[in-house]
Amino acid sequence: MNAGEVLHVADAEGVRFLTLDRPEARNAFDLSLYVALAGALDDARGDDSVRVVVITGAGRVFSAGQDLAEMTALAQGTAAEGAEHGFRTLLAAVEAFDKPLLAAVNGAGVGIGFTLLLHCDMVFLAESARLRVPFAEMGVPPEAASSLLLARRVGRQQAARILLTAEWVPAADAVRLGIALAVVPDDQLQAHVAGVAARIAQHPLAGLRAVAGLVRAAEADDVTAARAREEAAFADLLAGFVTPGVGGKPLPR
Repeated sequence: MNAGEVLHVADAEGVRFLTLDRPEARNAFDLSLYVALAGALDDARGDDSVRVVVITGAGRVFSAGQDLAEMTALAQGTAAEGAEHGFRTLLAAVEAFDKPLLAAVNGAGVGIGFTLLLHCDMVFLAESARLRVPFAEMGVPPEAASSLLLARRVGRQQAARILLTAEWVPAADAVRLGIALAVVPDDQLQAHVAGVAARIAQHPLAGLRAVAGLVRAAEADDVTAARAREEAAFADLLAGFVTPGVGGKPLPR
């Protein structure tokens, strides 16, 4: 199966593997990847042959976050039509997903490459993987309800440290803090996660849906409220934003 040039889709033993496939852009998210991953999650949710989904990345990077070229184009008003809706489209699909969602983080995860993991049921990191959220450094607020979810995973002070310093979180620290479940040698990551996913996929779909759906439902209202606060803060910060010399517009989230 193939969801386009930017996302590779493969099935095995009731597990659907979604591989971010923009290695030339370090798997950064642009409209095409946002839409492709959102569509693949929606398709997997509606396909009863799929019991578990695993998200991973092609090459040596999981995801470098938002595509900066597209961000610049959005600010300048020259981005492709609909580009401003890509982020929300993906988050809506993630929040609606009601089956086990695993992540095999094969390398660096930055921005949405980190915050996406907070919505996954299990996260496995390669030994070489590391995570970073550069929001404070960039002068923007957190995204994807990370202002809520990160604090819930690691505690308020650790979340503040990660969000405010924009420092890298090594794989071992991510496990110690509760962001990820385990660190796996780089050359064993995909096989290890595939094995875990295959064991989960042996269970009845109804049971998997009940567990995954109820776990997400427990946080759903809080996630929605956190995202609304983040988006309002983002809009306030960028109200009247103009890129020097080009007359841009606010960057939507």
